[in-house]
Amino acid sequence: TFFMTGDWVEKYPDAVKKLYEAGHDLGNHGENHKNMSQLSEEKCIDEIKAVHNRVYEITGVSMNLFRPPSGDYDDLVVQTATGLDYYPIQWDVDSLDWKNYGVEDMIDRVTNHKNLANGSIILLHNGTKYTKDALQGLIDGLKNKGYGFVKVSDLIYKVMVEI
Repeated sequence: TFFMTGDWVEKYPDAVKKLYEAGHDLGNHGENHKNMSQLSEEKCIDEIKAVHNRVYEITGVSMNLFRPPSGDYDDLVVQTATGLDYYPIQWDVDSLDWKNYGVEDMIDRVTNHKNLANGSIILLHNGTKYTKDALQGLIDGLKNKGYGFVKVSDLIYKVMVEI
């Protein structure tokens, strides 16, 4: 599952299309990677809709998964996202890939994470220094522990809840 910001979608529209055509989930990560809990409802809507509209123009897909940047959310963010027919998503295993600790650190951190369990959502980022090089080791290490891989849309319960 790939959660995309507006600038990434704008820079790499062909990649967005290829991800969709390859069968991956396309998710919304906000237009400008802002801390959503610091925004008004109107600004939250703008952050979500801008990326939504751009991806729709490229793929014809109406995304419905939203991962708030930095995991920053509050009740208003959740209510706003669900009001736009989005399922808010959070991770429970953080690779800390953005800290550039190295390939082995990422593999060890994820495969031995205290929260790692069936249903875990692992946070990785594109464009970080070591993520690409660590991917195969992560996949192999997780498979060796008996884990498989599914899209977030196949993992979550799709029920909208009023808050």
